[in-house]
This record gives sequence, C-alpha cells and structure tokens, in this order.
Amino acid sequence: MDVNNRVAIIGTGLIGRSWAIVFAGGAFDVALYDVGLDIAEQARGLVAQGLSDLAEQGLVNDPKAAAARVRVAANLADALDAADLVQESLPESIETKRSIFSELDRLAAPEAILASSTSTIVASLFTESLKGRHRCLVAHPVNPPHLIPLVELVGAPWTAPEIVAKAKAIYQAVGQAPIIVKREIEGFILNRLQAVLLSEAFRLVEGGYVTPQDLDKTLKDGFGLRWSFMGPFETIELNAPGGIPDYCRRYGASLSALSAANPGDLRRREPRPYPGAMGEGLDARSGRGAHALARSQACRAQAPQSLPTGLSDNGVRALLPCLQRSLSQECAPNAVAVAFTVPQTIPRL
Repeated sequence: MDVNNRVAIIGTGLIGRSWAIVFAGGAFDVALYDVGLDIAEQARGLVAQGLSDLAEQGLVNDPKAAAARVRVAANLADALDAADLVQESLPESIETKRSIFSELDRLAAPEAILASSTSTIVASLFTESLKGRHRCLVAHPVNPPHLIPLVELVGAPWTAPEIVAKAKAIYQAVGQAPIIVKREIEGFILNRLQAVLLSEAFRLVEGGYVTPQDLDKTLKDGFGLRWSFMGPFETIELNAPGGIPDYCRRYGASLSALSAANPGDLRRREPRPYPGAMGEGLDARSGRGAHALARSQACRAQAPQSLPTGLSDNGVRALLPCLQRSLSQECAPNAVAVAFTVPQTIPRL
C-alpha cells in the first residue's frame, strides 16, 4: 500500500479525538484541525491522555511516542498537507458536510481519501457536485473507535472501488475492523440493527414483559457474550445440523411471525419444541452431527482472531475458553443445538 502514513482529523470533538488515538497508536502522523487553535490544543492533550490510559491496559506500547506523532495544524491547508486520509468528524448537518467537503476537495492532494464519520448522512448527499467525488466515502465508526474497532465503509454511487479498497487497508493497518456496505442505505448497517433491537426493547418494557434492568442483563449476560466473538449468521450456522438453510427451514416461519407481531398479539399457548429441533441427524453420543462438528471446530479455531483488538475487559477474556468449549465436540449434547420453544402457531391479529 503506497501511503505516507499521514492522516488529517477535521473536527476534534469526542469522535475526532478518538480517531486521533487510533491513528497515532497505529504509527500514523496525525494533524488536528478545528475552528480554533485553542480547541485543537486542548484536544491534543486529551489524545495524549487517552493514549496513556490505553497503555495502562497494555493496548499501546509507547504512548509518549504515539502522542508525539500528533500535532495541531495552523489551518486547514496545513492539516491536509501530504495526508493519505482525511477523517472529517464535524456536526451532523448536510450543509456542514457540503461546505467542508468542498474545501477538502479543493485543498487536499488529488490522491487523498476524503472520509466522513457521519452516522446518518449518505455521501451522495454532500459529494455529488465535487470534482473529486470519486474519492469520497463515509467511514462510520462505533463510538468510541479507539475501543470499538468496527468501521462501516459506505461509498456513494460514484465512489471508486479502489478508493474503498485503499481506505479498508488503511483502517486495517491501524487495528480497526472495516466492513464494506455495498450500496447506500439510511442508517448503514449497525444503526439499522441497533434501531430494531432498541425498538423491540422499548416495546417489551412498555408492555410490562420485563424490567429495563433485566432487559439490559439479557444483552450483557446473554447475547453480548456470544456476539463478542461470533455474529448471528455464525451462530445460526451452528444451531442446526445442516447449517443456515436447515436453520431457516426449522425456525424461519416462527421467527418471522415473532418479528412481525406485537408481544400482546401472541395468544397464550403451551410452548413446545419446534419439530425436529433436536435429535434429527445428530450423533447419538455427542448430540452433534458431523457437519455441525466440523463447523464448530472451525469457529472455535477462528474465534480468538475475531476479537476486537481494543477489548480490554479481562472478565470477558476469561470467559472465552468457556464460550469456545461450548462449540467443541466435548460440549454437552444440547449446548449448541438449542431447542427453541415456540407456540405451535402464531396468529397475526
């Protein structure tokens, strides 16, 4: 990858400072720019503190050297000088984005990538009229990016594929975990998933089915531990002997009905295990079929590599061997092939 290892951070609020920690910790030279030099100077001190905090957790080797790579730019042109990547993190306003991207496109080197941290605005809404619109994209982080490595890369219809590929390589080089959103969609991927989960959470609490505290525990002590190293598609691949197609045949209708229904619409029925949920095609001794066993072993081998590099909670790390063992051939018969209990029929009222 032909880069100068220089990045410009435009906007030094919470997200901009966190990006500076990411890039400085990843051996990039970082130029900070904000509307006032005093704001950027203050941000530089907070970045240094953040690097020191990470070093205390063993996540940065030399925080002083990393902090020394961060400077305050005298003006926008100075910040953009020789930058490979420009990370804009200004307020969520289409007009603000249009204004700053017009300046970035005018002043940045022709080969520089222009990325926005926006969490809500697709790039086509603020880059269409730019001469260099082919090098513009959204690089949406999860707050704060120096602790949570996911970055959603979302190009406009005119963003060049090689720009997306180069951006992905840069974010990977500093320890982030970029994904490519194949075409523009409001809310991108993470916020759309979050919106559905939050909507159902509010609905369940409002309906009196669970307290807010117990709902939070469901995520923290349930899904959160599993999802820290294995996503939903990986999970359902292991939850049926024949993988995802088999899972969809077994549970698709009931899950579709559950997702479409209001909790109060479900008639009270005696739940029973979904037909064929257990036993079908499984080894009698281990409770696992050969295909499921092979998948579980592969997932077990890959799980540690899929952990976010910023994860510092020793308690979660201590649980990983247990979680990994639950995917091994040594686990109890019912540990992975979970018997879902659903109503025999779920009427749509």
